[in-house]
Amino acid sequence: MKTLDGARTKFVAMDTAFLLVHRARLLLVIMAFLVSTNITNSVATNPRSIVTKLIHRDSILSPFFNASATIKDRANRELELSTARLAYLKAATMVKSPDDIRGDIIADARGVVFLVNMSIGEPPVPQLLVLDTASRVLWVHCSPCTGCQTDNPLFDPSKSSTYFPWPCNHSPYCESHCDTGENHCTFSVSYKGGSYIAGNIATEKLTFVTSDEGSVDVPNIVFGCGHEFQHPHPSNQVSGYMGLDAGDGSLIHQVGNKFSYCIGNISDTNYIYNRLILGDGAVIEGDSTSLEIYNGFYYLTLEGISVGDKRLGIDPKVFQRSSEGGGVMIDSGTTVTFLARGAFEPLRSEVENIIGGSLRRVRATGNPDWLCYRGIAARDLGGFPVVTFHFGGGADLELNVENMFQNNMEQVFCLAVGVADGNSPSVIGVYAQQYLNIAYDLSAWTLSFERTDCQTLEDRLV
Repeated sequence: MKTLDGARTKFVAMDTAFLLVHRARLLLVIMAFLVSTNITNSVATNPRSIVTKLIHRDSILSPFFNASATIKDRANRELELSTARLAYLKAATMVKSPDDIRGDIIADARGVVFLVNMSIGEPPVPQLLVLDTASRVLWVHCSPCTGCQTDNPLFDPSKSSTYFPWPCNHSPYCESHCDTGENHCTFSVSYKGGSYIAGNIATEKLTFVTSDEGSVDVPNIVFGCGHEFQHPHPSNQVSGYMGLDAGDGSLIHQVGNKFSYCIGNISDTNYIYNRLILGDGAVIEGDSTSLEIYNGFYYLTLEGISVGDKRLGIDPKVFQRSSEGGGVMIDSGTTVTFLARGAFEPLRSEVENIIGGSLRRVRATGNPDWLCYRGIAARDLGGFPVVTFHFGGGADLELNVENMFQNNMEQVFCLAVGVADGNSPSVIGVYAQQYLNIAYDLSAWTLSFERTDCQTLEDRLV
């Protein structure tokens, strides 16, 4: 395939330790495309519910599983990646122009939190995709490919009977993003340091591996077929990316307007019941609060925090998003939770007051903001009160010890909450989402959360 320099986007220069935001009219403007394609009615023929396993990277189901990794190894990686992720989110949310679209995190072993098994094409070719609620594009490595490295079979579109590449005249978008030599509608996403993924836009059948080891087909899904790939830290274990943000190009709007995921104990490598449910049959129960969508990201209205019966003295303004940044996001790619300093410090102070002198304080290497103690959280914090995040509309997210604390060594645990300084958004991370079914309704613009057993969730599908 010809080099797609003409389709690549320019970066918006921003200060971030992880990725740059890029200016582009490059992503899949799906709603506009649907008008001019034969996939307008595909949603109606899709299954009501697609239930598949959500694989945590440290699970025994994951190709990243390392039986020799210690608690300290995993904790250090989670903190490092969460900090890098926060830097990325800060940069990406600072985009001000409607024509600015952020770059997505590349499928990189250092950035994987959750994975999804699926296949593409007919006959189906197995793929393992990174899942991310703060990213839009669904793309896979396609043959022929320059720079692709994957242990999974490379998808060869020439061998699929259900593959349809979009020609240059397929939509107004394609007219300005076109490989005239191949007559293909193109896409490209650029990354910091010269990394990128580029290829052509197409529709194809996806086959999801269901939680009971069966399969379900979803036809005519728009995706990026990547023929050029460059990254300094490629991951052989993954073969693409599944973005689930609220933007028009997201998979969510192609299979319905709802999805949910249920997360169990991510520290238990033998836990195999994490679930992702796509489609209008997703389980949406429990407390609900409004979703605000900004540049595809999911924002929540956090109004206050309580520890036990004590409402902390936090000015609600610290949770508000402004033109300068901030706000409160919920994210599937950040493990720990981050709070603006005006909320973090009152919470940390109250935790210190409760634990008091009963446990010895341990200084976190290189970061004085992390609050750590000698001991084992599940054993030594038996009487610790529930921490409640109060959201708009009266929705209360109650967090127990396992949601709030992380074992960092065999005999050391830390508060799984860090500080989001400056214009960084506050982020509700994966630790805080454990033992919950988190449901997104993009028709009603609400987020619901319910404490539940993920193993029994499918019995309640509608």
